[in-house]
Formats: sequence, structure tokens, C-alpha cells
Amino acid sequence: MKTGVLAAILISSAIYAHAQKKITEGSVTYTMDYALTAEQEAMAAQLPSETKVKFNGPISKIEIEQGPATITVFRDAASNTGLLLIDVPVAQWQYAVKQTKEDQDKANASAPKFSDFKATGEKKMMGAYNAEKYTYKDDKGGTYELWATTDVELPAGFSGQEFKDVKGAILKFTRFQQGVKTTLTAKNITEEKVGPLTLEVPKGYEVKTMEEIMALQRGGGE
Repeated sequence: MKTGVLAAILISSAIYAHAQKKITEGSVTYTMDYALTAEQEAMAAQLPSETKVKFNGPISKIEIEQGPATITVFRDAASNTGLLLIDVPVAQWQYAVKQTKEDQDKANASAPKFSDFKATGEKKMMGAYNAEKYTYKDDKGGTYELWATTDVELPAGFSGQEFKDVKGAILKFTRFQQGVKTTLTAKNITEEKVGPLTLEVPKGYEVKTMEEIMALQRGGGE
């Protein structure tokens, strides 16, 4: 009887250790690899090799340091809207750019459209997670692969609406960000307190359009 009980405990522990864990608040740290074209090589030094995405429900947050500027990007996966905050203390700039669904669609209009996601049955461990390989393609003749796990569940749309047909949390995938082909690999998935995230413009920020921000970068003045 004692042996049977111990066996049952061991078996149940093994099963529940791999049961899907739903994380609604926490962070994912990704390593980032780029396939740059000749025209994009000039920006190589400015591209981060790693990024941390914090999330609470459908809203995620990324902070990027670029020289004297801190850029914070919020995205609501449920509504496909966003908010960009730009802080440049030395210039006393605090700007906010609201991003509607139409803005997001326009920004991604020229990016390849992904489809035909197929589970291959090939599996391996990626960190602490059981992962399965998927293949997919785009409308420009490109083919890709990704790895996903059902051991953990992240908020719907976390990796982007283009991957909504993939079952589970995506641990490694390739996408295009502002025209740059980028492969992201999850390094850590952590359940932690992030605090409330919102797309409301904070007090003290001046709302501008993306066109106005680009003009400022080119020295176009206020």
C-alpha cells in the first residue's frame, strides 16, 4: 500500500508539473536576432539583443533606452491599440503618441502576411517547457518555423494577432518589426507583480502624431 501511494504521488506530480499554467501578470524576456538587408545594416548598433516585455492582462509594456531618450511602448492585444511615450530629460521632452487600430494596420500594411500554421509533431525541451515545432509561410513566398508550448498560457494575442492560430505560448518565432526580419526566443517567462498598465496618457505628456515626432527627429522644430 505504501509503495502504491508513493507511486501515485510521483505520477501525479509528474502530470501536474506539466499541466498548463495560466499567467495573467508577469514578464517575458526575449533574445533577438536580426536578418538585416544591406540598407538596414546602418541601424545594427541601435538594435537591442534582448528585450523584456511586461504584461498585465491584455496590455503589455516595453521600455527601450536610446541615447538620452527613454521610449516606452504599450500595446493592448485585445483592441490592437497602443501608446508610445517618449522621455528626453535633457531636452525637457515628454511626448505621447496614441496608436489606433487603423494606425497599427497602416504600419503593418507592407509587412508579410503569415498563414498556414501547421504543427509538425517534432518536439523538444526549451528551457523548462515542452515545445512543438510549427511551420508557416507568408504571402511573399517566405517560409518559417516556430516553437510553442502548451505548458504555460499567456494572455490572448500576446505574440501578435498574426499568430492567433497557434495553440499555446510561442517560445521562438520570426516576425517583421518595422520592416526588419527578427527572430525572438523566450529566455525567461516569469509570473510576477507588474502593477496596473493603461493606455491613458500620463499627466505632463504632450500628445503628438507620429509624423510630428519624425519631424522633430529631423530637426523640424516644434
